[in-house]
Amino acid sequence: MPRRPLARLASALGAGALLLAGCANPSTGSAADDPTKPVTLTFWHGWSEKNEVKAINDSIARFEKLHPNITVKSVGNVTDETINQALRAGGDDAPDVVTSFTTNNVGQYCSSGMWVDLDPFMEKTGLDKKKVFPKTLLDYTSYEGKQCALPLLADAYGMYYNKDAFKEAGIARPPRTMSELKRDAAKLTKRTKGGGLERVGFMPNFRLYQNSPDRLFAQWGPTYFDKDGKARLAKEGKIKAFYTTVRDLIQEQGGYGALETFRTSFGDEFSSQNAFLTGKLAMHLDGEWRGLFLKDAKFDWGTAPLPVPDDQADTYGRGFLTGTVTGIAHSSKHQNAAWELVRFLTADTDQVVAFANAIHNVPSTKAALTSPKLDPDPAFRAFLNIAQNKYSNTLPPSVNGGQYVTSLQDFSYGVEAGKVHDLDEGLKELDDQIDADILQAQD
Repeated sequence: MPRRPLARLASALGAGALLLAGCANPSTGSAADDPTKPVTLTFWHGWSEKNEVKAINDSIARFEKLHPNITVKSVGNVTDETINQALRAGGDDAPDVVTSFTTNNVGQYCSSGMWVDLDPFMEKTGLDKKKVFPKTLLDYTSYEGKQCALPLLADAYGMYYNKDAFKEAGIARPPRTMSELKRDAAKLTKRTKGGGLERVGFMPNFRLYQNSPDRLFAQWGPTYFDKDGKARLAKEGKIKAFYTTVRDLIQEQGGYGALETFRTSFGDEFSSQNAFLTGKLAMHLDGEWRGLFLKDAKFDWGTAPLPVPDDQADTYGRGFLTGTVTGIAHSSKHQNAAWELVRFLTADTDQVVAFANAIHNVPSTKAALTSPKLDPDPAFRAFLNIAQNKYSNTLPPSVNGGQYVTSLQDFSYGVEAGKVHDLDEGLKELDDQIDADILQAQD
């Protein structure tokens, strides 16, 4: 699903403060309600687009047909903050089943007990999570051994590229390594007669659309925290190579000032003036859903994995993974019935495939990823392969959610603008800030 990462993150951080301000008693999965008796469940989710709402309502209809005793009241376009305010308040108006687009917050959901541990429910009903879900998706739906959420479709990030521009520049295929990316980006960059930019090969600027630094940094396979939970970016040699690559891309395409000026001329990400759609970007980092917005493109386009560092060429095919997560509210009085809905939405192969096809997202179970019923579009298939690549990765969970990602973003803005003169010292300060924020959240 299309995501506006900074807006969602700001909302998520507000939700995190609410979570940490009042923790719940974690559930043990010992719910006593009878899921075969008549019951109404309240299901809160964040989808709001017409086709998305129809897809989730169709999913609920399929569930209710299988479980005629369970009625599901669906409430859409709900933010994390609203959900967590309701979970803290409890009462009859609180939801039973909840979803979030913000995987960064799973550490908060699990540690606070606001979302119940699902392992006992899986054990009672015989669902083997390791056989059903890819490991990376289990990683971003759990925290410190507690599986308080399950994946409800996934997002994979890769590269969209303008085939016509590639042909014009004499480039036969998408770049597979960072050195190839820098070479091709320079070839694909076009300037106006007045010396301005007409097209950029690959825009590295972190304020562009989905270009959050963690998504490109994922191609290096980074480790953010040590075994004791301490930030280790200053010790992570890969981050220096990452920033060096970004700086090289900036310099080879006109410099930061020129790129930023060009970026500010772009239209809204989700409009007909999107910079890739209008031909201002020849290569572009984005998620699998972008294909839905390119039906009217006036050029031939394709998809591929993002390039990887030259010294990790064998990992080509990897990418950054995230997605929607769903779980059961700690305050629900119908947790066994709620589990039936969660299990259907996340683990029923036909349901997962149908939902994935409907909103053009990556399915989140092993069986669904290989289903012959999946959308056969080759552009979409590239993202399915990224989702199944053993080197693909996600962000590690933290007790204060995405705060460390926000800190990394702020630091990265300074690096790309040339304001960080001592990278080693800057990274040490970044680690100290991340550790201090986590410590404060634990108090």
